[in-house]
This record gives sequence, structure tokens and C-alpha cells, in this order.
Amino acid sequence: MERYSFAMEVKKGQMNLYRKKLGEIWQELVVFLDENNIRNFSIWNCRSLIFGYCETEEKKDLYTAAQEQISPLITQMEHIVTWISTPGQNMRLMYHNFGIVRENKELIRHRMFMTKLKPGCEEEYKARHDALIEKRGTVPDPGPDSNFSIWSAGGYIFGYDEIDTSMEVEETPEAHMETVAWESRQLEIMDWITNDVDWLTETCHPASMRLAWHAGR
Repeated sequence: MERYSFAMEVKKGQMNLYRKKLGEIWQELVVFLDENNIRNFSIWNCRSLIFGYCETEEKKDLYTAAQEQISPLITQMEHIVTWISTPGQNMRLMYHNFGIVRENKELIRHRMFMTKLKPGCEEEYKARHDALIEKRGTVPDPGPDSNFSIWSAGGYIFGYDEIDTSMEVEETPEAHMETVAWESRQLEIMDWITNDVDWLTETCHPASMRLAWHAGR
């Protein structure tokens, strides 16, 4: 499976127009997704930020295909958004824990988070997550996390995770202490945009929202 992502920022005061335009182009966009066998396509929002994610069975040049097939649709959005990722390129993959991907999403809790890295901290963030991959080894994680990827562009971090709710359990005290230690260092190298660690910081951030989803054929 190949995974693709993109990120952009909606210009000030244009979020309502962005939602409206997305609704207007959606059916044509779905045709493009199905013709290119793109699955699990989703668009997420928090504050002015937009994150998009999708999958294909085989590696494809989706960005060229989009320019060739739906450039009029993309043009309709250009005056209300600013790209964070580079058009035509995937964002940098900072972490992955794909595990055992669930084809059936009925018992899946989708998590999408956003943060902003502090200057000069991108490589430390990558190294910390590379260590998690090395520690995990080659055995696929059975869950509850699956299809978990973290991407970076323009100093931002965007994470996408599918969590099997039938496997979720409460943290043990020992695991909770490890989580606190991990997140405490993360807070020193980045600023959260979504509310994922409000339980630790006692601050209040907005949650990410999924604006659109197309399962695919």
C-alpha cells in the first residue's frame, strides 16, 4: 500500500468559503478518486490548517494525475489557500507504525493531530521516532494502533492514526509514567495545535475535525 498526504492553510476569513467550495467540487473529486483507485481519502481541519490523506494499492504519480484531470477544481481553491506542503511532492514521513491495517473501519477510531515544531527541532523529532521504529523491530504491531503515520512540512507535524476500539485498554500506571515522560520532552521541542495533550498541560486546544471522507471502491 502507498500513502500520500498534503497540507495547506486556509487564508484568514476564508474557512466558510473553503467548506462551500469543497462541497461544490466533491462529486467531481470523487470521480477522480475512483478512477485512480484512491481509497481512504480524508480531509481534516484544525483552526486554519488542512491535512489530506489517501492510499493506493500501487505507487502512482497522483500529483501529476491531479494536475491533468482535476486542475479546474484545484484552481477554484487557489485563491483561498496557501500550500504548506510542496505541490507535487509527498510530505516528509517522520514515523510509521502501519501494523495490521483494518480493511473494515466500523470499529476504528480515527485520530488526526497537528503540532508546530520549534526552530531547529525537526531532526530530534525524527530521531526520537526512528528509535521507536528500531525498538519495535520487524514484527507488525497487532494494535490497537494501525495505519499510523506522521508527516512533516513547513515546520508542522501532521499525524494520522487508525485505532481499533475493540483492542483499546486503559494505561497501566507504569505505561502512563512513560507517556508523561515522552510527552514532556515533546512539549519542549514543539507546540501543540490540537488538543491531544491537554490532559497533561491543562490548556485548551481545539480538536481536529474530519471535513470529508471517501472510502473508495
